[in-house]
Amino acid sequence: QVQLVESGGGLVQAGGSLRLSCAASGLTFRSYAVGWFRQAPGKEREFVADIDRGGGITYYQDSVKDRFTISRDNAENTVYLQMMSLTPEDTAVYYCAAGERGALDYYKGFAKFGSWGQGTQVTVSS
Repeated sequence: QVQLVESGGGLVQAGGSLRLSCAASGLTFRSYAVGWFRQAPGKEREFVADIDRGGGITYYQDSVKDRFTISRDNAENTVYLQMMSLTPEDTAVYYCAAGERGALDYYKGFAKFGSWGQGTQVTVSS
């Protein structure tokens, strides 16, 4: 079965950086779009970024567009989220998700990702 495992979360000071990883197994990874979502305490889960199968097309939430970079290594079955200039508002559990539709479909809300990881906590202190 599909398994997604996030790692790389932790505690960082405001202005700092973290790189999250999402390691996938049980799927033909290069055939799946992958997204990152986050959920802060008391808030709904929200889209952060996603990337198409080949890695050439990416979409971002406006609040992270100039600070976060999503990338993938299909040889390693891994997607990354490089986060820079972190603020306390970025504090959340970050989840990766995979789906067989195009990245634009998920970005526009036309489709929902079918497979999810367990999440990794990111805490940004002020």
